[in-house]
Amino acid sequence: MKKKALSLMLATAMVVSLAACGSDGNTDTNNADTSNSSTESSNADAAGSDSQTAATEGSETVASDMNIAMITDSGDITDQSFNQTTYESCKSWAEANSVPFTYYKPDSDSDEARNASVDQAVAGGANVIVMPGYMFAAAVVSQSEMYPDVKFVALDVGAGDICEKGVGEGYTYNPADYTVTDYYNEDNVYCCTYQEELSGYMAGYAAVKAGYKHLGFLGGMSVPAVTRFGYGYVQGIDAAATELGIADEVEVEYVCGGQFYGDADITSAMDTWYGTKNVEVVFACGGGIFTSAAEAAGKVGGKVIGVDSDQQPVIDANYGEGMTVTSAMKGLSATVNSVLTDIRDGKWNDYVGKIENLGLVSENPEENYVQLPIETTQWSDTFTEDDYRALVKAMYSGEVTVSSDISAMPATTVKVTDYGSIK
Repeated sequence: MKKKALSLMLATAMVVSLAACGSDGNTDTNNADTSNSSTESSNADAAGSDSQTAATEGSETVASDMNIAMITDSGDITDQSFNQTTYESCKSWAEANSVPFTYYKPDSDSDEARNASVDQAVAGGANVIVMPGYMFAAAVVSQSEMYPDVKFVALDVGAGDICEKGVGEGYTYNPADYTVTDYYNEDNVYCCTYQEELSGYMAGYAAVKAGYKHLGFLGGMSVPAVTRFGYGYVQGIDAAATELGIADEVEVEYVCGGQFYGDADITSAMDTWYGTKNVEVVFACGGGIFTSAAEAAGKVGGKVIGVDSDQQPVIDANYGEGMTVTSAMKGLSATVNSVLTDIRDGKWNDYVGKIENLGLVSENPEENYVQLPIETTQWSDTFTEDDYRALVKAMYSGEVTVSSDISAMPATTVKVTDYGSIK
């Protein structure tokens, strides 16, 4: 592995340096702020000792030698999306297994800040680090070699993300042109991505089958995961409209906000969609950007489709009862629980070195890594839970196929207007 000897030397120096700057054993680290992160600790051991303190002092955990850290990307653990779902899953697993857990929030949205949080997590005793989102590709490239004894779990980080950071200037944006393992230490990393196009397809198909004819897609930044959600959504809309013989009546507005949070400008654009263009439902896809769609929808009785996790409880509680039609979900919790359980049980070798693309593993929707929430989806006479189960079965068998190609907007019979990016 390139530069491994140097990386080991740097790792030792970094851990010693950061540990020397840490708090003493009597300091409560819950909700502590430091120069490069915010932390919260959770430990369910019998003595109730603070997990960060125990880790710093080198204490053993109750159930195993695992010490878990989770690092947020550009958001925080209250983003009601990717970070929050990962945080809550890690925290719940750690509490159930009496394992120390700490989360770190980088002090800025940069590779350097995320790497610094990894440094701090290792200095604090973490030996399993969970990193949600493609923004952690730089950490996979640099920190996996720096800390070969740490197990890195990188959710939604693919070969293309790693190659882009590893190659740098001159990257062709085709990971097939490179050997991805040249750019990171595959001996201590598990990466996975999700087949977002599949749950996007399910959401679009369900919406049209439920009777919606004027639909919108509001993405965050135009990154591959967001685009796969969006293009899958468009394909599902087109398929359902074609089946119903109403393709000439169905229309899709498509835009990205250029950021992963809502603001006045994006809300204004959504006001135009709902209020002037008479868009009925918007699939809001990209961290906290859903807030702008929900704010606009609430003014006129519009509808929203959530993303990543089941967002119905949050959206309906804060913006209007009955607003959320469904959510195009990723199996973040399932992934976290499976990987952490297998690490505990000594099965890390089943994951290490892999970059998996998770999607359908069963004809039963609940068992898959991409799905719609059965309990909160607004079923109707024209699209029932049984209809959804039949759709998933057809997708799993290959009877229904969804393209993952994001090089261009899918060809459709329905009208799709792509506005590019708001910012």
